[in-house]
Amino acid sequence: QVQLVESGGGLVQPWGSLRLSCVASGSIVSINDIGWYRQAPGKERELVATITSSSSSNYRDSVKGRFTISRDNAKNMVYLQMNSLKPEDTAVYYCNAKLVVRDPYYILRSVEVWGQGTLVTVST
Repeated sequence: QVQLVESGGGLVQPWGSLRLSCVASGSIVSINDIGWYRQAPGKERELVATITSSSSSNYRDSVKGRFTISRDNAKNMVYLQMNSLKPEDTAVYYCNAKLVVRDPYYILRSVEVWGQGTLVTVST
């Protein structure tokens, strides 16, 4: 069983910073794309940033220049450094990963896993 656990959310004032972390655990053989999505109240979940196994990154336009995604392959972790936060960044942030795992029969499988989410609130 593979699990993603996020941390680092909280309440921050506009123009402040937060750093989100996500750690993957379980019978992981490799992590391909990993990244962050968010869902604000009453809105659909949207991509924030992703990073490939070769560290090529992709951002939604509204966070470019403010957010930075990075990964530590040795620790199976991904980070999202969020600077110059705006009220419209308020949302539950979810970690998502596409991985290759070894099942109980030692068969390799490609899976997609979501974390439980961490709430980021940007407000005075």
